[in-house]
Amino acid sequence: MFKYKQVMIVRSDLKLSKGKLAVQVAHGAVTAAFRAYNEKPEWFKAWFNEGQKKVVVKVEGERELFELKTEAEKLGLPTSLIRDAGLTEIPLGTITCLAIGPGPDEIVDKITGNLKLV
Repeated sequence: MFKYKQVMIVRSDLKLSKGKLAVQVAHGAVTAAFRAYNEKPEWFKAWFNEGQKKVVVKVEGERELFELKTEAEKLGLPTSLIRDAGLTEIPLGTITCLAIGPGPDEIVDKITGNLKLV
């Protein structure tokens, strides 16, 4: 059973292609994992060693990402907000994804537990 997880939250309003969505989620996963490695090494190590559970959920728009980021940071969770480079489908600087964690399931769920899976 997993005790730690990382959650990537994507914007459904952008209507990203599957490939673009996958890349944004990957950016979020890597960036937030590095942040956790530096800020919460005990969480990172436990998450890494148990298999690196990841979940992808969605919200309607950018405002929700900022609200969730603020809530997560108040609980001490590592976060990473992803802005696109503007090379393909969407304009430069578009915020596409928020990654939260890795962190303890029960803390991450306080922020993301009610969000719908992609």
